[in-house]
Amino acid sequence: MAYAIIKTGGKQVKVTVGQPIWIEKLNSDENATFTFDEVVALHDGTKLHIGKPTVAGATVTGTVQKQGKGKKLIIFRTKAKSNWKRKQGHRQPYTRVMIDSINLGGAKSAAAPKAAEPKQEVEAKAEE
Repeated sequence: MAYAIIKTGGKQVKVTVGQPIWIEKLNSDENATFTFDEVVALHDGTKLHIGKPTVAGATVTGTVQKQGKGKKLIIFRTKAKSNWKRKQGHRQPYTRVMIDSINLGGAKSAAAPKAAEPKQEVEAKAEE
């Protein structure tokens, strides 16, 4: 199963095709297509591609389904023995995105270390 780890809103999110995700608010309209360029890692079903810091050429495309606000959080602070109180509410804005596709693009896999070459050089020196 193919999946990708993307970076958005200061967080890293693991996504698969057809999965809805709730992330920090994006400046995009509803039903618009949004492309995530910062792909930290990508598994294409057979091989894992890890970026340094991101996978070159890899993108994740999704459709913005909804813009909204989360549940209200109440922040209540007091100081003992001084009758000091503060009550504050907060609703974090979010965006719901449906993941449409994961594209590997022109990403190249890391080359395997060349362990055979040093052995051949040692053998050549031994023959001389």
